[in-house]
Amino acid sequence: MSWSLEGTYFESCNCDTACPCLFLSPPTQGDCTALVGWHIETGEHDGLPLSGLNVALAVHSEGPMPTTQWTVAVYVDERADEAQNAAIVQIFGGQAGGHPARLASHVGRIAGVRQVPIEFAVRDGRHSLRIPEIADVEIEPFPGQDGGPVTVRGHPLCIAPGFPGTISAGRHLTYSDHGMTWSLTDKTGVFSPFAYSDRD
Repeated sequence: MSWSLEGTYFESCNCDTACPCLFLSPPTQGDCTALVGWHIETGEHDGLPLSGLNVALAVHSEGPMPTTQWTVAVYVDERADEAQNAAIVQIFGGQAGGHPARLASHVGRIAGVRQVPIEFAVRDGRHSLRIPEIADVEIEPFPGQDGGPVTVRGHPLCIAPGFPGTISAGRHLTYSDHGMTWSLTDKTGVFSPFAYSDRD
């Protein structure tokens, strides 16, 4: 089966700006708690449309992310029908190949997979994602020397290869589900376009 996805990705975690995990260094707090979101602007799986849907992962790594198996909770947009949900779980679970398969190789335990309402928004450069009663996160670009964005390209722990990541300040991140509860302010984040396919 062929598939492709393009859109916007962002994440926020408990590391201080900028996240050392991007460079395969230990997280600043010893472990890493992250909320990762993807808004699929255009996408399909063997002709099945996936455009407009959202996906989120809550990730806990007890040590350096490259060498520690992650615990992950998966959230799929409740607007996805049964076939779309199955396609998204297959892609982001790594069974369909491409870059998500490399990311999935770091996962040691799946805490759960749920379909939920996922509210994704970009306003004035701020990226936010909300899952009612579960998660709420917002990041905004960290200002550079000239007031423009600070970007990093080619970092080895890369969720969206081929695109520069914009380093951001995590304004807030709250999460509570599957026995994991986080409440963070003024931490770090990153966002970028992403493009995945079975040909990666």
